[in-house]
Amino acid sequence: MRTQAQKAAHFLALHHGSGPLLLPNPWDLGSAKVLASLGFEALATTSGGFAGTLGRLDGAVTREEAIQHAAALAAGVDLPVSADLENGFAHPPEGVAETLRMAIGAGLAGCSVEDFGPGLDDPIYPLGLAQERVAAAVEVAHGGDFHFVLTARAENYLHGRPDLADTIARLQAYQEAGADVLYAPALTRIEDIKAVVSSVDRPVNVLALPTVPPVSDLAGVGVARISIGSGFARVSLAALVDAGNELLTAGTYGFTAAAGRGAEAARRAFVPG
Repeated sequence: MRTQAQKAAHFLALHHGSGPLLLPNPWDLGSAKVLASLGFEALATTSGGFAGTLGRLDGAVTREEAIQHAAALAAGVDLPVSADLENGFAHPPEGVAETLRMAIGAGLAGCSVEDFGPGLDDPIYPLGLAQERVAAAVEVAHGGDFHFVLTARAENYLHGRPDLADTIARLQAYQEAGADVLYAPALTRIEDIKAVVSSVDRPVNVLALPTVPPVSDLAGVGVARISIGSGFARVSLAALVDAGNELLTAGTYGFTAAAGRGAEAARRAFVPG
């Protein structure tokens, strides 16, 4: 197994390759091992996918639960793992810094921090506070024995504020604060994505959504990373619903054809060690 420092260095380097880093989001250790066996080079946790394993909706996981979950994935695969740590589970910068210290202690290679603060009257943090929060995270991420990779997220489009100019201004502020990767989830138009990439000089992550252009088009405008969010976790739930409904309504077992592929995937991925 590589050291944490080696994983973090490799994770950062993967953002500067010849094409976008494809970063899938497992929701438990089994899915992490399967994705690793397929040949992905790094993984990231998904807050929504993990919450689903606990029977909860996204946003209903505690900091301790998220850190413990991320630590289990980081220890279970020999790949860099970045954690979705929502808003750092804190509003003030010092709380975000404490979450970063916990993330580093969990053996991760990186993490992301959002500028969306649930429970506030205006849940998108003012730009000044948002930049301070990123700066506090960067101080911890880059102040240790190795370079922990920090992704700063601008949440406007994900929360009903499709303001491209403000989103770019936020990403530029997070770049100035020292973030390693920039991310504005829910951008879907290629011209908007291109505008973001051309406005910053850090790697940009795009969230895979049904209307997002394919990987080849994103590569053409300079996108450095493409992540899935809770997409794979929700696909697994959809497959479970389809199988359950077939059994309940038709009384047939067509779903077992896919079960064989799943068993084979498990045999390849769950190698004793």
